[in-house]
Amino acid sequence: VRNIIPWACPSGVSLVSASIRAPSGNCTHWKPGGRLEPQFKSKKMNTRATAAGVMFRILYNSVSVADVCASGPPRALMAASALRKLWLTLEMIRFEHSIFALPFALTGGLLAWRELGFPLEGLGWKLLWIVVCMVSARSAAMAFNRILDADIDARNPRTKGRHLPAGLLSMSFAWGFTFVSAGLFLVGARALNPLSFRLSPLALAVVLFYSYTKRFTSLSHIVLGFALGIAPSAAWIAMAGSLDPRILWLTAAVTLWTAGFDVIYSCQDHAFDCDAGLHSLPARFGIAKALWLARAMHMAMVAALVALVMAFGLGAAAWTGIAAVVAVLIWEHSLVRANDLSRVNAAFFTANGYVSVLFFVFWSIDIFWNRT
Repeated sequence: VRNIIPWACPSGVSLVSASIRAPSGNCTHWKPGGRLEPQFKSKKMNTRATAAGVMFRILYNSVSVADVCASGPPRALMAASALRKLWLTLEMIRFEHSIFALPFALTGGLLAWRELGFPLEGLGWKLLWIVVCMVSARSAAMAFNRILDADIDARNPRTKGRHLPAGLLSMSFAWGFTFVSAGLFLVGARALNPLSFRLSPLALAVVLFYSYTKRFTSLSHIVLGFALGIAPSAAWIAMAGSLDPRILWLTAAVTLWTAGFDVIYSCQDHAFDCDAGLHSLPARFGIAKALWLARAMHMAMVAALVALVMAFGLGAAAWTGIAAVVAVLIWEHSLVRANDLSRVNAAFFTANGYVSVLFFVFWSIDIFWNRT
């Protein structure tokens, strides 16, 4: 099946190529030496090998569980099915893009730790739960967005291959993942402190609400930015148990940064959004003006970071971090033109990954270097 020697297959399904088939009426598995032997064995070691093979095929070769022999070990098949669905779900929500906002959230937590006098008691657990809350809230929001936009994605040539429109995942599984992620977020907030837990439903509402906004406002980019922008303030609350208004400068910076790069990314869907009646700045003002608005948002982001440095009295490393962010943003905007969007992915994924990581590295150095 699919040019890979399988560990298990139903009768009549090709094993390695069209010329090698399982004997009729028998389920087969492959063993070293290339021989095909009928039926699964009951020996414990062979069952484990079969389970590992089944899971490998399903996870890494996108083979449907229905393609795997029904007489195989049930626990192996169930585990393989669950792991493959989880793998596809992480792909669907672009799990690796958690890197965009997570460094800013951790920076907010470290700034609170600095203001508290660098206490070490419970620091590791707090940082761990901040990461759990950040990742789980984003996962819930992204899965919810994919569910809500499944019909829209199916009509858009750029997104019709996404997991839900393409049928790679079911709606029920996506809903289940959303609820589990939201529940994990609430558990994490409860583990941090009472204020974090009391505010957690509001935070969850904000990150979920974004998915509706493109249906009625071209400011949906700002709403998305705010959904990520509350992360540093939430991390401050998680660390300190209260909110310092100065950290709102970082919330403003992340909001403007996210809104700006989302405007750039949405330029790809300008024609589709106009035809479908969806709202975005490119659909409202055109691509050229929208790109200028994105530049303005990123300039305002830099101004907010400058205000943040001054508010906390940070040092040279923090200023260097801002300079690095400015350099990457200049490069990001040089990659896209109103008449050439071929490098949008580089501008969106690569550049913004650099922005968040460089910011975190330099600001962390400043916080730890000036620790007293």
